[in-house]
Amino acid sequence: MSMWRPPERIRHDAQPGRWPSAAEAARSRLFQPIRVGGQELRQRTWVPAMVPWRATEDGIVTPNVLAWYERFARGRPGALVVEATGIRDVASGPLLRIGEARFVPGLRSLVDTVRRSSGGETRLYIQLIDFLSVRRRPDPRKFFEHYLGITTAHRRALDMQDAAEEAVRARLAELGDGELDRVLAPRELEALRRGARERITDTEQPHIASLPRVLPTLFADAAARAREAGFDGVELHYAHAYTMASFLSATNTRADGYGGSRAERARLPLEVLAAVRRRVGADFVVGARMLADECIEGGSDVADAEFFAMHLAAAGSDFISLSRGGKFDDARQPQIGAAIYPYTGRSGYECMPSYYSDATGPYGRNLGAVFRVRARVRAAGHATPIVAAGGIHNFEQAEAVLATGTADIVGLARQALADPDWFLKVRSGEGAAVRLCKYTNYCEALDQRHREVTCELWDREGLDGAERGGIAVSADGKRRLTAPDWPLGPPGAGGPSEN
Repeated sequence: MSMWRPPERIRHDAQPGRWPSAAEAARSRLFQPIRVGGQELRQRTWVPAMVPWRATEDGIVTPNVLAWYERFARGRPGALVVEATGIRDVASGPLLRIGEARFVPGLRSLVDTVRRSSGGETRLYIQLIDFLSVRRRPDPRKFFEHYLGITTAHRRALDMQDAAEEAVRARLAELGDGELDRVLAPRELEALRRGARERITDTEQPHIASLPRVLPTLFADAAARAREAGFDGVELHYAHAYTMASFLSATNTRADGYGGSRAERARLPLEVLAAVRRRVGADFVVGARMLADECIEGGSDVADAEFFAMHLAAAGSDFISLSRGGKFDDARQPQIGAAIYPYTGRSGYECMPSYYSDATGPYGRNLGAVFRVRARVRAAGHATPIVAAGGIHNFEQAEAVLATGTADIVGLARQALADPDWFLKVRSGEGAAVRLCKYTNYCEALDQRHREVTCELWDREGLDGAERGGIAVSADGKRRLTAPDWPLGPPGAGGPSEN
């Protein structure tokens, strides 16, 4: 499934800029400490959550999960956020889970790995997520034979009030697209053409109606397990296409006090934050990842984000990390047998823009909105650290984010994937050795297919020689799973990463 592209198709190439000397880096804003809640980050660098598809099918930490986070930790960023981790013990493929006590031992081993590999320099947070059911796009024949519930509305539309159900199903299967538009309800058409998807507004379903009652406890329980496993804190996932972001969205029309106005849409996210804080205490970091702009028609915009961030800060969120877009609402139609992917429409592009872009380009595309959100938080009297990310790849960009008051911490996701040693190299005056991300979204294409995420800049390196025997490779045997070592890393940061 191809990703949306802007019509301009202007090529933008990542630029290294001027790398600092070690002395300049030591004096820079980027490598100064900052307080996050009751803790200190040794530098203002941050690796946002990225899903690598390396857990078991039931959400357990594997050796490849450990190797993935070990490799980032050896670069010694200020903070590293573990991938979106499910707070319920429900089937979700090879994504980490934290919905039961049985997940804690594996997560504890992940914490130990990062502590050891970063020399204790990197703070480790885990992103907690809830999501609703998303079904794959069905084969039309099976949809009409088994999945579609036949209603009196279908019978009336077909003038088959007294016909057997099998006959009605057979007739529906014969209809063309135009006739189906007339006969099927909008959600039935969606289930047929895009796959059935639950929404938080489906309050006729008891488990959807009860979300405000259930979710605060589920998030609090998950945060308690994260604390037990040894994490420094949690990041509440209030962004993109998932449950909590859907409550914040301007598309949330729930009529039970949890939808409609901005205050009502913020109600459950604030209740979740409060429940988590009560459970884990004041010394455990609790922050939120949210959208600066949904980038969809009728969705929340920057003014909404300013309101939400101000109230999250007032409620005691220890940090606010800002992304944009990544919604189901404008995602492209999946192929039969595939699930809808929330990064294929315009909002998805805004979340992960590529090197072919419009005149704005892919670098720092979210920074204007981040600046506004931080300014609103500061105007309200809150010093909550704001994390900015999105196409930041060189030192000058990162330093400018801090110098202009756009944000307090700089996140590098795709650039950190391209070179996990970015932080060490720049801090030690070896920025010229940085492997710059090309922003081709090779990694995003792997994520879309639920394949182990790697980077095209390094995933074939060393696979043709005798050294291949010590390298962990992908399921298809064609790609290495972690970036090659940087031989100039400090003592304790090197060593094989492929075990």
